[in-house]
Amino acid sequence: MSGLLPTQSDATIDRSDDPSLLCIDDERARKILSTLSSDTSQAVFCELNEEPKPVKDIAAELDMSVQAVSYHVDNLQDAGVIEVLDMCYSEKGREMSVYGPSTEPYVLFLGTTDDQSGLTAAFKRFANAIGPVGIIFAIGATLSRLIDRE
Repeated sequence: MSGLLPTQSDATIDRSDDPSLLCIDDERARKILSTLSSDTSQAVFCELNEEPKPVKDIAAELDMSVQAVSYHVDNLQDAGVIEVLDMCYSEKGREMSVYGPSTEPYVLFLGTTDDQSGLTAAFKRFANAIGPVGIIFAIGATLSRLIDRE
């Protein structure tokens, strides 16, 4: 019977070309920063940015318990930085959610919402100049530097 159910996911990471700008005084920015302040949440988030996975696979990759990973996945999902991309089934036939990064990318601005309109216009000009792929590489390089500092 389990041979009839998909045990592997074909989910892919598909991000929007239009990132949302979050200012430091925005409640959503606070929630994301609070969630990603945990080293474990950062590790789970980075793992999911490589490839969408169910919780049991993340736990195996990070050598952690499924319960611990589930806790961080719930927090990341609540913050809106990851989402369910697909469903698959375990070898025992249990349904499993496959998680990946949110389709909506975020740019965090260390300024207030009062500065947002000018920054949004400048960022759109910058984004058009380097393109969506360049933005992803720039964000990835920044995250990499932040993680290396710890």
